[in-house]
This record gives sequence, structure tokens and C-alpha cells, in this order.
Amino acid sequence: MKSDYIATIGLEVHVQLKTRTKMFCGCAVEYGAEPNLHVCPVCLGLPGALPVMNLEALKMTALTGLIFKCDIASICKFDRKNYFYPDMPKNYQISQYDLPLCLNGEVPLYDMAYPKDAQKNVRNPNKRVRLVRIHLEEDVAKSFHFETTSGIDFNRAGTPLMEIVSRPDIASPEEAFSYLTSLKQALIYGGVSDADMEKGQLRCDCNVSARKKDETRFGTKIELKNLNSISGVRRALAFEIDRQIEALDRGETLQQETRRWDDNLGETVLMRTKESAHDYRYFPDPDLLPVKTEAFMQEVSARLPELPWEKRERFFREYGISEYDAGVLADDLALSAYFEVAAKGARKPKAIANYVLNDLLSALGAANRTIADCPIPAEHLNELVNLVDDGKINSKQGKEVFAEMFSTGKSPELIVEEKGMKQESDLGAIELLCAEVIAANPKSVEAYKAGKAAAINFLKGQVMKLSKGKANPSLVSEMLAKLLS
Repeated sequence: MKSDYIATIGLEVHVQLKTRTKMFCGCAVEYGAEPNLHVCPVCLGLPGALPVMNLEALKMTALTGLIFKCDIASICKFDRKNYFYPDMPKNYQISQYDLPLCLNGEVPLYDMAYPKDAQKNVRNPNKRVRLVRIHLEEDVAKSFHFETTSGIDFNRAGTPLMEIVSRPDIASPEEAFSYLTSLKQALIYGGVSDADMEKGQLRCDCNVSARKKDETRFGTKIELKNLNSISGVRRALAFEIDRQIEALDRGETLQQETRRWDDNLGETVLMRTKESAHDYRYFPDPDLLPVKTEAFMQEVSARLPELPWEKRERFFREYGISEYDAGVLADDLALSAYFEVAAKGARKPKAIANYVLNDLLSALGAANRTIADCPIPAEHLNELVNLVDDGKINSKQGKEVFAEMFSTGKSPELIVEEKGMKQESDLGAIELLCAEVIAANPKSVEAYKAGKAAAINFLKGQVMKLSKGKANPSLVSEMLAKLLS
């Protein structure tokens, strides 16, 4: 982006809630089910069918509000949002308009949430993006377009859907990336959504404009759709901002329009133009009563989780690991839980973190597995670290034992025993080995005594060879130095 321009970005994020049933009926919510399997008169919009609110969806939305420090309305209500699309069976959507469940709030942008290539150059550290509102509605059906026909799957129609609307506080594609990453992590931590963009559980529309730095009025707002990944949002915004700046530099007047992102072309494409927002003719849904939230807020407050940025700080403080390591661990809920089981009460939590972040993640990636189906029980990592720390095996052997643990699921103690890897730490036995090597290598002994300190490394290697790798290396070094002094 050219330095004499400012970008202004606001995001509208739709999140499918992790409920067992739909928002206003008892049909199951199941991704990937046979088309039109989970439907009923309510979610098909048949005449005479009446909606019944999903209480768990209300609680999850209120919990999301608490996570992001929103003001929770004492009373909220549902409205009918009228529009006529093939994927809307009733020709209106039950949503919230003037009395949404959550107002205001903020999403923190912390360094680790930025793209890796931008983490060392964050322009506004600890920035917080303000929210306008979080409201609850029902999702629409899903359209499929074939060569000569189209089909609609109503399984998704009626799925509980939160809309999280930010203020235009985001100033760059990198901040948008951080916002969505932070948002997604918190939603997963709260258990309100799996937030999988590939499954449509988190969908994002971007509103973006560009203007000269000396202009006070916002530029013309352009809406971007068809964004299927967080990195895709970043790429789309980067392209669109540059496109608008180039147009403005040519003296063109931009008009309000909706564009879609074509990831294959790497550019935005015009969908439609519009002079003003659609008139949805909102009115209160006559079949649904207003909701008094105080009836369930005590329960919701008790469900408030430790959040990713809070866990990062605690890991850094309690376990003495680096801020970077704490951030990587806290980024993934399952990984952080695994580490905490392994590190609880451990003598060397830093060593455990190293095994998790280096050896374990590498092995899982190579095996195309996730932490959820990790073959190594978390407690076994602490056992392995203790074996190395106690001098029963050396660090190189520790890597070998780890590989065997991953391959077999066996405990490190059992592997060390079966393979006869236990280090020799008896000082008497090590002294005999060292004396034998010293006697067999007089030239190296003379070189060491003549001031060539590196000669002792050869002698140490001979001791390790004589012991078949079982002698404790640090004790060998100490004993050789003692006998040669």
C-alpha cells in the first residue's frame, strides 16, 4: 500500500454455533450429512410451522459476548429480515435487529496472531479492534450449481449463526489476519464453535475503502465476499486496497459495490453495484417472545474459559518458558492441554516444551496426525525428560527413545530397559574405563598435558566407545580431567 494512503477495514464474521440442533427446531446439525436429511416443517418454512428458540444457542452467544467484553442486553428479541433468495425457504430470515444480544466489546490483536512474516514488524502492538454488536440468527440453505441444473440442501437452513460485526478499526490486511486468528482461537477456547472455514463454520465479509492521508472522510466502501480462509482474506484485502489506490490515482470515482475474491486469479471480481443497502423491512417476529437474559447469565458466566492470550501469559509466568514458546502452545487448545498435562509438577517444563514444539509436532506432521491422536501419553514426556536429567540416558539417546515412543506408544522407562540403553553413572566403573583409555593412549595424554585442551575430547570419545555409549558423558569428562590433572 502506498504510504500516502490510508486503508479502512471492517469485518462481518458469521459463525456457526456448536449446538446439537438447529436454532428454531429439533433437527440435528451435522456437517456432511446426506442432502436434505435433517429437515422438518419449521426449517423448510412450511405454512403453520412455529419456531421454538434454542436456549443453548442463546447461552453460547452470550458467552461469546463475555469473552469479548461486550455489554449483554438485559432483553433481546428476534426480528424477521425479509429477502427473497432461493436458499431462504421462508423468504425471510429470523435475525436480530434493534435489540441484539451483545453490544460493543473488543477483540485483542496480539503479536502471535499476526502472519509469521509480519510478527517482527507489528505497527500497533496490543491493538484492540472494537465491536459494534454480536447478534444471533439462523443460517440459510446451501446452493449447489451443476452443469445444467442447480440444487439446494436444506440441512444447513436453520443452523444457529452468530454475526460478529467490527467497527472500521482495522488498518491493514495483516491486522485483519490477526483479528480473525484471535477471534477464531477464542471461539474454539470457549467451545462455542469449531470455526472451520473449510466447512463454512466461519465466514467473513470485508468492507474496505482507501483514501488519502489528509482526507477526513472515509473512502467509498467496497464489500468483498467469497473468502474461504484467513490467508485468503489477507490476500484479497491487499489486492483490493492496491486496486482502489490505483483507480484513485487515475482520477476515477469509485462506486459502492460488492466484489468476490477469485483465489485462482488472485484478484477481486465485480459481482454487483449498489447505491445503498437493501431494505430488508425488519419487523419483530410475532411467533417469538423477547428474551430476558438474566435467567441464564449466571450459568453463562461460570462457563467463561481461560482465553488464549491469558494462557500465554500464564505459561510464560508459571513454567518459565519463552514468550514465543508460550504463544505457540497457547495458539492451539488441544496442544496447550497436552503440554500442561506433561508439564504439571515437572522439574524441567522448558525441556518438555522443546520436545512438544520440535520433536512431537514434527513427528505428527510427518505422520499426518493431530495432537488428538498422538501415540505418546503426555505423562511419558516428563518421564523422558527426567531420564535425561538424571543422567540415565544422554540427550542423543533421548531422541532415539522419543522416536521409539512415537512408533510404539511404549513408556520411555520400558524402552530404555528393553534396549539396554541405561547410562553407566557409577563413578567406580567410569574411573576404571577412563584409566584404561588413558593407559592405551599416551600420545593424547601428552598432548593434553602440553596444553592441547581438545585432546581430551578424543579420550572422552574412546571412553564412550569402550562403554558402548552407556557411560554418562558429563561424568566421563569430570573423571578424565581429574585423572589427568
